[in-house]
Amino acid sequence: MGSVLGTILAFIIVFGILVFVHEFGHFFMAKLVGIRVEVFSFGYGKRLFGFKKGDTDYRVSLIPMGGYVKFPGEDVYEKEQKVKSGDFMAAKRWQRLLTIVMGPVMNILLAIVLVAAINMVGAPVPVYQSQTPVIGWIEPDSPAEKTDLQIDDEILSIDSQRTKTWSDVELAVGTKPKRIINLEVKRGGDIFNVELLTEGKTIHEMGYAGFFGKILTEIKMLIPDAPAEKAGLKPGDVILEIDGRPAYYFQFLEMIQNYPNVELHFRIQRGEEILDIPVTPRLKGDIGEIGIAQVIEFKEESFGFFKAFGQSIEYNIRLTFLVINFIKDLVTGEATARQLGGPIEIASLSYTALRMGLLAMMGWIALISLQLGIINLFPIPVLDGGQILVISLEGIFRRDFSPKVKQIVMQIGFAMFIVLIVFVILNDVAKRLPNGWNSLIPF
Repeated sequence: MGSVLGTILAFIIVFGILVFVHEFGHFFMAKLVGIRVEVFSFGYGKRLFGFKKGDTDYRVSLIPMGGYVKFPGEDVYEKEQKVKSGDFMAAKRWQRLLTIVMGPVMNILLAIVLVAAINMVGAPVPVYQSQTPVIGWIEPDSPAEKTDLQIDDEILSIDSQRTKTWSDVELAVGTKPKRIINLEVKRGGDIFNVELLTEGKTIHEMGYAGFFGKILTEIKMLIPDAPAEKAGLKPGDVILEIDGRPAYYFQFLEMIQNYPNVELHFRIQRGEEILDIPVTPRLKGDIGEIGIAQVIEFKEESFGFFKAFGQSIEYNIRLTFLVINFIKDLVTGEATARQLGGPIEIASLSYTALRMGLLAMMGWIALISLQLGIINLFPIPVLDGGQILVISLEGIFRRDFSPKVKQIVMQIGFAMFIVLIVFVILNDVAKRLPNGWNSLIPF
């Protein structure tokens, strides 16, 4: 029950912030260009309380999920009526255009500000993600093992997109499940191409190749009186080598389990120090163990004001192209609908972020806000992008379209919107059923 209430609360927080910021963008620009605002509401439904200042009723409404802005005369396309000074349709086209555009722009700005704030505060990030993509481990029976790839190969590009870091590789592979991708690989002084058929992993159908970087192991926690604690290992120690061999994360447990009651020589990094510590795994069942909880190596990263914003802009630009390419692939059939997330998926992930803490929640809101801003700019009726397209076309032809044409466009757009909402909700449900969409089809 607690998780259900937590999920609902997390969804209300995330969705409320995103929609409120979006509507504030419309409100702010309308006031700036002289368009009157009848209502600026936090929440939907029945008015609970508020106050009126000038022409605007500032209110808090019953359902705390976002908000809305109401302009006088904005529905004039449905009723052929005269507009008054200050009405939405009485404003010049460029004023209406800026008012509509500012909603999604505010969502994009929110994403930039939140990521910049995270960059300034500092957050733990996996060390390997910023490293050059040199393969350190290949999972047995994975797509990578079935190709010509080897340990120490460097991945230069994927499908002609440069991959400077493992973060670039993860984005490139993760968005291409069950597809043949072309890798440009450097081995020694040679450069050659490798074709690899990815797999789809998890309910989100994330692309998976089976190669990983040289990811070091960090000690998260020690079991009292276990060999690791007795030997002098401490939380935060990064294990570099065991008996002279690299102790990468995926092989680490195997290297210990195979040597019960045998002294192993650990080389570790503790802050700025490099230490050599002997550890003898104890026998537990028929394998060796030293009594630690391990994680991949993390580091705290923080930046000054200007660099934090620069990094944020660069990061959000990369994600923008990622979203656009995904939508293009979805339309062409190269991406799967299982990678789409609807309200149920967003609510579930929002609760996960909420439990992880403030920085995780900020990062999640930034990610969704950016996507909301981008998608709202698409020229689809009902969305802001549809209105932007209509106003732009009216500007090109230098005349307003008839109220009947606008009404038909909006009705078509509304129907499309309802179909899309129903689809993404059913898609969320199908991903959680054993047989996917087949479980929802009764024949």
